[in-house]
Amino acid sequence: MTTLTNAPLAPVLDRLFAEAAASAVLLRQEMANISADDRQRMMTSTTEYRAFYERAKDLPLAVSRQTGTLLYMLARSSGARTIVEFGTSFGISTLHLAAALRDNGGGRLIGSEFEPSKVARARANLSAGGLADLVEIREGDALQTLARDLPDTIDLILLDGAKGLYPAILALLETRLRPGALIVADNADWSPDYLARVRSPSHGYLSLPFGEDVELSMRSHSVVPTGAQPLG
Repeated sequence: MTTLTNAPLAPVLDRLFAEAAASAVLLRQEMANISADDRQRMMTSTTEYRAFYERAKDLPLAVSRQTGTLLYMLARSSGARTIVEFGTSFGISTLHLAAALRDNGGGRLIGSEFEPSKVARARANLSAGGLADLVEIREGDALQTLARDLPDTIDLILLDGAKGLYPAILALLETRLRPGALIVADNADWSPDYLARVRSPSHGYLSLPFGEDVELSMRSHSVVPTGAQPLG
């Protein structure tokens, strides 16, 4: 038995995935109303992403059920106790990660979401799933909300917000990653600068694409800044 596959969480996830499937048509319509150039700019820009996410504020923008299960498995098998999530939306991915924390014996998940209505819905879903006590959702710009009051050590990061911000969010959290920590980046192909960083062993990562739309990376070791002396 796992928290993920039993009440009260399982029926909440069934409802949320059904809602996400129903909204997929609306998302495709919304994307079709945006030119290819504008879509590229909004998805990769570090400043213009808000236009897209505000247009999609009533849509879940959820991970797939398969990716959700992967998140649970990664957090559970790695014994994660501290997790940071960039891009909470309605909380589907958050629920999977928090379920792993519950089954690992407890922990803390810090999420960030700038759309107030989504924060409210995510908190309601966490309460319905019985996992609210494990999660803190910070409302606002993640470059500010995730720049303070973080655990000394982070076991797992999920990046699933504005793709153009992936490198900056990683930079905020990087020094707190323990060796062996995992980073899951959804739709990372929209962020070539992020991929260049995590796919370079010189930056202290091992990384590979996983499935159709996920980049899975592991912090292999701490990198000593140029000019500094290694410890020990």
